[in-house]
Amino acid sequence: MARKTTQIDTDQIKDQVFSELQSLIEESERLLEQSASLIGEEADTLRAQISQKLSQARQAATSVRDRAQPVVEATQDYIGGHPWQTVAVSAGFGLVVGLLLGRRS
Repeated sequence: MARKTTQIDTDQIKDQVFSELQSLIEESERLLEQSASLIGEEADTLRAQISQKLSQARQAATSVRDRAQPVVEATQDYIGGHPWQTVAVSAGFGLVVGLLLGRRS
């Protein structure tokens, strides 16, 4: 049960990060388009807006990192508590990838 909850939390965090980054990119593109014709005070205003958006992006990244930290710690605890299972899963994954890559050749 804890694994499913952790996976759901991880997926939600990924979706939120992607959404926030997409929003930041769109807003930055819009501001860059507007900046092409601005001079003087308008340019200063635009720089202030860009600075504010970057600050918001940093805060969002910090927030996401803080919320993701428990997931990272849970993963590390699991790996630390089950080292042989981790090795077996990793070896199995490597075997599957090797077989798939071998078929492509």
